[in-house]
Amino acid sequence: MTRTLADALRDDDRASVTVGIVGLGYIGLPLAKAFLDGGCSVLGVDVDPAKIEQLEAGQDYLTHLGPGFAEGLAKTGRFAVTDDHGRVGQAHAVLVCVPTPLDGQREPDLSYVEKTTEALAPHLAEGALFVLVSTTWPGTTREVVLPRLVAAKRVLGRDLFVAYSPEREDPGRSDHTTASTPRLVGGLDEASCELAALLLRRAVVDVVPVASAEIAEAAKLLENIYRAVNIAMVNELKTVLTALDLDVHAVIDAAATKPFGFAAFRPGPGFGGHCLPIDPFYLSYRARQAGVTSHFIELAGEVNRAMPQWVVQRTVESLADRGQDIAGAALLVIGLAYKPDVDDVRESPAHRLIEELEDRGARVDYHDPHVPAARPVRHADIADRTSIELTAEALAGYAAVVVATDHSAIDWELVGQHARLVIDTRGVLRGRGDHVVSA
Repeated sequence: MTRTLADALRDDDRASVTVGIVGLGYIGLPLAKAFLDGGCSVLGVDVDPAKIEQLEAGQDYLTHLGPGFAEGLAKTGRFAVTDDHGRVGQAHAVLVCVPTPLDGQREPDLSYVEKTTEALAPHLAEGALFVLVSTTWPGTTREVVLPRLVAAKRVLGRDLFVAYSPEREDPGRSDHTTASTPRLVGGLDEASCELAALLLRRAVVDVVPVASAEIAEAAKLLENIYRAVNIAMVNELKTVLTALDLDVHAVIDAAATKPFGFAAFRPGPGFGGHCLPIDPFYLSYRARQAGVTSHFIELAGEVNRAMPQWVVQRTVESLADRGQDIAGAALLVIGLAYKPDVDDVRESPAHRLIEELEDRGARVDYHDPHVPAARPVRHADIADRTSIELTAEALAGYAAVVVATDHSAIDWELVGQHARLVIDTRGVLRGRGDHVVSA
């Protein structure tokens, strides 16, 4: 590198800027594309050699990004990948997009952030910008990341710049991209924020600097907590309105006619994905450290975690009403992904549904056009099974069909006509007959 990052960015010399993206998954790959589209070069780093091999061969492993995505990255001639953290010395800036899960006690597990930072620190170029992207509790960038970086004898604001800029990805969404979604950024000092904002504007149309990394970290959690709490509210409302013999979707539709003061959220079998089941608890953890109880966060988690059991109980009761015992019953779960029209199964409530139904003695198959074979996931063991073909004959052979995910590719008319009993957690078949039970 012959020029500093600041000089290259201020002169808009994009061709000379190399951005390191560490973690080539749901967050890192779209971010890499945004920087490539912005004219920068990208060095992708991942510890999974299989991902490196697939990207080098131009093969896609995240189907929601569209066919030819990986090939398109390679065709720019400005995209390289490696599993060697030492090569980040070739980059002017490094953006870290690694997992931040929960541990067995439902507390933050920052081991990926910690180990990655320690692996990168000795190799960062002088004057490099380090940006944490992974969702985390407010204070992580300053208290966890910075000490591991300055341990390499660097001084913040002089030969090292550090900022936080949270991702806002929504897999499967087509109306917003990484580049078109406004991006928050907060630095550990003013110089770091300014430099990070300059860099991000090469990839994102609208960059919003905030006063500190902690504000950006907390804002990301607030975005997800807002959704988690509202989803929990309508999930609880579903159980209440069901007891009152009212259709929760009809109630939401009616309320949604108000043009202000109401945002419609829809109930389901629980929440999934990497964000909502996990991220809110990063703030509740931080709150406990400060001696404060986060009631809404804890209650939302409790309500949403209870949804699969409620759906299972509705299934048991509905079968019993038709003289069928759950034990030994053949059931079909439609949808393994956590949301419609993607193959993302992270933290999907469908896994819990299958496990709970099988614990009651049922024999469970699944159908998902986006997930042809079940993959191992945390906290669930449903691997070694494949999606069945959805036919009239197959549907008629199950005692009940449980709708977990409302994929648009599924022939719902076929399901409604040929399933003997439908346990509908998404409202996709409501009003289709007495054999459709809302759950």
